[in-house]
Amino acid sequence: MPRFHCPAPLLAGQSMALPASAARHVQVLRLQPGQTITLFNGEGGEWEATITRMGRSDVDVTVGAHTAAEREPGRAVLLAMGMPANDRMDWLVEKAAELGASTLQPLHTAHSVLRLSGERATKKQVHWQSVAIAACEQCGGNRVPPVQPVADFAAWLKGLPPLDAATPVLRCLLSLADGTQPLAQALHQVAHDTPVWFLSGPEGGLSPAEDALARAAGFVPVTLGLRVLRAETAALAALTLALA
Repeated sequence: MPRFHCPAPLLAGQSMALPASAARHVQVLRLQPGQTITLFNGEGGEWEATITRMGRSDVDVTVGAHTAAEREPGRAVLLAMGMPANDRMDWLVEKAAELGASTLQPLHTAHSVLRLSGERATKKQVHWQSVAIAACEQCGGNRVPPVQPVADFAAWLKGLPPLDAATPVLRCLLSLADGTQPLAQALHQVAHDTPVWFLSGPEGGLSPAEDALARAAGFVPVTLGLRVLRAETAALAALTLALA
C-alpha cells in the first residue's frame, strides 16, 4: 500500500485534501478514487485512508483507522557530519533516514568542500528534509528524523549541553588516530538503549584543532577498523553498528 507523509493532525472519519507533495505523488502513481493509501504525520503510528476525489492538482481522501505501528530503533542516534560534496550528502541523508537515525546535523568544518550560507543553506535544509521524508515513506518509518539547519562546527559544539550522568549519552568521534578503541567496544560499555551521538568529518576528516575541540566536548574517539572509509560510508557504518 503506498505511504505518504501528511504533516497535519489526522483523525478517523476526517475528510481532507492531501498536501501538495503527497497529491503530486498520488497522481504520478495514477491512483484512482476508491483506492487505499497509508498516511503518517510523524507523531506516531499510521492511518489508512481512501481516495475520494482526484483533481488536476489536488487529491481528497477520507481518513480511516489508526494503527499504532512503530518501526523505530530501540536507541536514538544523532548523526552530526561534515557535509560531503556533490550528491553524496543526499545519499547520506536518505540512507540514514532509512536505517533509523533520530536526528541529522549537517556541519561546516575546516575541510568541508560544500559551503552553504543564507538562502542557499535554507534551501538545502528543506531539500534534505524532503529526502528524509521520502526515505521514511519507502521504508515504513513513521517518525521522520529532523534535518537541522547547517551549523558551524565550533559553534555547534559550544551549544551542546554538558554531559549529565542523570541523562547518559554516548558521544563518539569517528577517528583514524592510533590507539583509538573500536566502536563495538565503546557500545558494549553502555546500556543498549543509551542514546548515541556520532560526529563524523567530511572528505579529509576533521582538522587537529576540531578533533581537540570534539574531545574536550566529551566525544570519545572510536574506530571502525583499519580501512580508510569515505565520509558517507563511515557515518552509515557507525549508525548501523549502533542500531544493530
